[in-house]
Amino acid sequence: MNQHKKNCGCGCKDKLIPEGVSRKDFLRKIGAATIGMGLSPLVSFAMMDEGKAQEIAKSKTIKDGKAQKITLLHTTDIHGQINVHDEFFWEDGKPAFKKRGGFAHLKTMVNELRKQNPNMLLLDGGDCFQGSGIAAMSEGQALVPLMNNLNYDLVLPGNWEVVYGKKMMLKDLGGYNARKICANMFDDDAASDLMFQPYSIFYIGGIKIGFIGYNDPLTPIRQSPDYSKGIKFCDPEKNIAKYIKILKEQEQCKMVFVMSHMGLAQQLNLASQPYADGVDYILGADTHERIREPLQGKYAKVTEPGAFASFIGKLDIVIENGKIKDEAYELLDVDPEKYKADAEMNQLVEQVSKPYEKELKRVIGKTKTILMRNYILETPMDNLITDALMWKLKTDITISNGFRFGTPLLPDAKTGLADITEDYLWSMLPVNSKIKTAEVTGQQLINWLEKEAENTFAKDPTKRFGGWFIRFNGMQVTLTIGNEKGKRIQSVTIKDRPIDLEKTYTITACERDGDPITTLCRMQNVNKPVTQDLLLHNVLEEYLAEFSPIAPKLEGRAVATDALPTLLTQVTPGTNYQFR
Repeated sequence: MNQHKKNCGCGCKDKLIPEGVSRKDFLRKIGAATIGMGLSPLVSFAMMDEGKAQEIAKSKTIKDGKAQKITLLHTTDIHGQINVHDEFFWEDGKPAFKKRGGFAHLKTMVNELRKQNPNMLLLDGGDCFQGSGIAAMSEGQALVPLMNNLNYDLVLPGNWEVVYGKKMMLKDLGGYNARKICANMFDDDAASDLMFQPYSIFYIGGIKIGFIGYNDPLTPIRQSPDYSKGIKFCDPEKNIAKYIKILKEQEQCKMVFVMSHMGLAQQLNLASQPYADGVDYILGADTHERIREPLQGKYAKVTEPGAFASFIGKLDIVIENGKIKDEAYELLDVDPEKYKADAEMNQLVEQVSKPYEKELKRVIGKTKTILMRNYILETPMDNLITDALMWKLKTDITISNGFRFGTPLLPDAKTGLADITEDYLWSMLPVNSKIKTAEVTGQQLINWLEKEAENTFAKDPTKRFGGWFIRFNGMQVTLTIGNEKGKRIQSVTIKDRPIDLEKTYTITACERDGDPITTLCRMQNVNKPVTQDLLLHNVLEEYLAEFSPIAPKLEGRAVATDALPTLLTQVTPGTNYQFR
């Protein structure tokens, strides 16, 4: 097995540098690796910090009225999380948890920021009305009045906005009072018609600024195919240069922003492509990353403001005599202790929650350990899911798709237990899918694992599906993230025995609506596929009723030779970005 540089991306530094390699050489090499991925070397825009924002706020030219300050507030990936919740942080080399979010506290925070600067726009980057019990049970409708109460100015559809189908997506987004943009979603029933306006222009602070929107073009592959039925997507490179030219030359916008829901890897790649020349900022979304200092590509800076209404990205821009004089960015926590609950929003949250309250508060189990899904390779939450599937179906292998849904659930300090409610089940599993079983050969499994590793760690960022490896029970997989495509999987054991490439294994996963019967979790040509008369939620509820209190933890089911089990992001080479 080859030896590879270790780079965990989670705050650890020199202790992960291989023996015999100096820190200077190590940093030089990972910078070179970034160029090999198709990215220019990316650096933090160091001037963009909290101190700079405070300096701008105290600027004499602004106070004297000689200059104007424009403020952009950016949320994204709210995923239906409307109440205060536990949030994961990485501090001093270990997990930390704090209460964050809640729409009533978000409203107070936004109102205070609006008072500080009336020249403000509130933007959302998508994936709002999917990811919680109330979102699923109302098919997104419960979120619409809450978003309108916040008075958003501009919104972008995300990859999960398609979850209830095209018709419901249009109804939900149509209910927003805010403008909608997206330049790469086309109505398949109307030839080449765009479903939304491709861009939007605001006259604010004495200048024009323009926004172009892009959803992830991989959405029909990442999500169940039926969700995107009737919708076509294209890559930004197909039309972004055209819209930049319109905004810059025809509309004479002083600044151009791209609102993107494509994931940090794709957004960093876009920032360094010649066809993005003219873009000032890519306001990113999808991977729930928390960028605290904008990352500088060749042509644009990139930000992403976390998820679950726990954070707001705040960009201040100073304009003097029609020219941009200064700018500062900071990521702000939606801290319920700092911002009291807004009474009007509190009442509205209670109102939209009431029809579903009894069912969502129903306790279905208890946990003794923290349930969370922030790590790239393996998570306690997915171990719970695959354990339940293994118990029920008793196949050789069970699979859970890799993503970062669901806020953490912490046991109470006194009792040592936490209630798992129906609402939390929806946060863990936002789609209640049918379960499918099948048979596959060892060679099929190896090929599929290589493909899933490529989906997560592809050196071409445009080929990455979000950024989380597939999760499973019944297998132990060792991989090398930094290897080339098709050469990452180092070893696989099934039931503690080395995989036999010619042997047939039984496998369980959720069914994806619209996939061929012989496809299971993106694995094609499986044998003896059977769609079981079982739903994923029912299996979890049965398992929790039988085994609570549960205590899932990291077990080394997926191990990387060049990263720690606590890997939190795969976008680290050439940057000093850390998820924290």
